[in-house]
Amino acid sequence: MHVKIEQSWNSLLSDQWEMPYFAQLVDFVKHEYATKTIFPPASKIFAAFDSCPADKVKVVIIGQDPYHGPGQANGMCFSVASGVQFPPSLVNIFKEITDDTGAPTPSSGDLSRWAEQGVLLLNATLTVEAHRAASHQGHGWETFTDCVISRLSQQYSGIVFMLWGNYAISKKRLIDPTRHLVLTSAHPSPLSAYRGFFGNRHFSRANQYLMSLGKTPVNW
Repeated sequence: MHVKIEQSWNSLLSDQWEMPYFAQLVDFVKHEYATKTIFPPASKIFAAFDSCPADKVKVVIIGQDPYHGPGQANGMCFSVASGVQFPPSLVNIFKEITDDTGAPTPSSGDLSRWAEQGVLLLNATLTVEAHRAASHQGHGWETFTDCVISRLSQQYSGIVFMLWGNYAISKKRLIDPTRHLVLTSAHPSPLSAYRGFFGNRHFSRANQYLMSLGKTPVNW
C-alpha cells in the first residue's frame, strides 16, 4: 500500500502499511470521509508527520484525538489554524509557557512553528467525526501511533516525551526512560490543569535537557 507521508516516516513505518489492521483502518477512514463530516481535512491527517521528519524529532507531545468542532483540527494535537479561537486546553498550555519561560501568548494557535523545530504533535487517534469526541478510537489508529512512539524510542535517543493526563501517561510503557526524558503531569484541560499541569515547567525542563545534549532548544 502507498501512504502519502513524509519520507523519513515512510522509511520508519513502511512495514505497517502491509499489516491487516492498517488495511482495515484505511477502509474505515475512507468510508467515514465519504459519508460523514470528518476532521481534520483528509489532506492533513498526517500533517504532524509531514511537518516534523522522524530524524528531526526532539520533543513528542501526545494528545488523544483531534478537535471535533468545525475549522479546529489541523492534523497536529492541541493546534488550531490561525484565526481560530484558542480551545481551553491550548489557552492553558500558553499560560504555562508564559509562567514557565516568560514567552508572551502568541497571536496564533497554529503550532506548525513548533513542528518545524522538531516537536511531533501526535494525537493517538488521527481522525474524528464532527461533534463526536473519540468516535474513531478503537479502529486501528492507536496501533499505528503506538508503533510510532515505540519506533522513536527504539531508533533514536535524547527525545523529550510530554505525557499530559492519564491517557497519554499510559503510553509510558512504549518509551525507554534510559534513552529519553519522560515528563508527566495532569492534562491542560480546565477540568484538570489545576491538579498539576500548571507549574509542571515541562517547557523549560525540555529545553534544559535538549541543551545538555548539545541540541538547539525549542522556541516555545
